[in-house]
Amino acid sequence: MRNDYYVIIQANAASGMAVNDECKLRFQELKSKRSYRFIVFKIDEGIQQVTVDKYGDPGQSYEDFTASLPANECRYAVYDLDFTTNENCMKSKIFFVAWAPDSARIRSKMVYASSKDRFRRELDGVQVELQATDPSEMTFDIIKARAY
Repeated sequence: MRNDYYVIIQANAASGMAVNDECKLRFQELKSKRSYRFIVFKIDEGIQQVTVDKYGDPGQSYEDFTASLPANECRYAVYDLDFTTNENCMKSKIFFVAWAPDSARIRSKMVYASSKDRFRRELDGVQVELQATDPSEMTFDIIKARAY
C-alpha cells in the first residue's frame, strides 16, 4: 500500500512542464506594477519549460492581445482588463487564457492541457480563467461578461 502512494505522488509531481522564472517575474510586474497589458506564454518543448513568448505594453488594446495569439499554435496568456462596474467604479481583473486552436497539432494540445493546471497555480492573482479554441470564444463581450 505504501509503494502505491509513492508512485502516485511521483507521477503527479512529474506531470506538467517546469516554469521559467521570467514567467513569474513578468506576471508579478503585470499584477503589481501594471507594466504590461498582457503576457503570452509558450511551452518550449526543447527545454521542457513554459517561457515568455511576448508581452504587450499597458496602452495596447484587447484586439492587440487577440492578434498576438498564433492561429495554429497553443499558448497560455494573461490579460489585465480594466472596466467600469454598473456602480461606476473602475476595476481591474486578470484573466488567464488557455488558447488551443482546433488547427493546432494534437500533441501540442495534449501537452498544453496536461501542463495548464500546474502553470496556472504559479500565477497567484489570476481572477478569471477562460479556455478558447476559436477567436469567437474569447470576444471582448465574452471577456467583459466574465469580469462581472
